[in-house]
This record gives sequence, C-alpha cells and structure tokens, in this order.
Amino acid sequence: LFEPSPIVNAGALDRYPPGSVTLDVNSAIYLVHIAEGYFSLSAICTHLGCMTAWKPELGMIACPCHGSRFNQEGQKLAGPAPKPLPWLKTWVSDDGDLMVDRSVTVPQFQFLRV
Repeated sequence: LFEPSPIVNAGALDRYPPGSVTLDVNSAIYLVHIAEGYFSLSAICTHLGCMTAWKPELGMIACPCHGSRFNQEGQKLAGPAPKPLPWLKTWVSDDGDLMVDRSVTVPQFQFLRV
C-alpha cells in the first residue's frame, strides 16, 4: 500500500502572517503563527477522528461532529474530546520552508522561533 510521507512542506514562512491559523486540508494540520513563534497542530479531533475547522469569528477550532472546541493552541475548551490537539514537530528547511512531521508529536508550547 502507498502511504504519503508524514513530512509536509508547508511553504515559505511569509505565507503565515502573525496572528494566523491556517488549515491545510490535504495534510490535516494547522499552521499557527502567534507572537511566541510558529507551531503546528493536528486538525483531527481527539474524540472520534473528525476533521476540525478553524472558526476565526469565534477564535477557536471546532469539531463539527460532536461539538468539541479547542483554542488556537489546541487546548480543549469544551466537548467530549479526551485530550488536546497534538502539537507536531515543526522546523525550517535549509531552503527556508516551514516543515511539519505529522508522525512526531512534541510537548505543547514548543514554539519554532525564527
């Protein structure tokens, strides 16, 4: 069976302005750029695996299936999800692109500062 690489090239850092939360639907990750730095989250709800959605008008990530809610750092705010959204390994390639490894989780609040 073919499985796509867990490593995602998310493109140039300037694609993610400060204060942005960007969903990459194809790889099911969020790329977040806040004052502390860059980080990435899994976009898959920890309840039953539904794809979540960023709701900018509410400032939160919401699961459409069973109502779980998360803040932009992936911490659970409400709903049946048992855990926060996992933080994923994020780094800058030699070419200056933002890279994410979906197979490697990191501790929360491990920001990429560039």
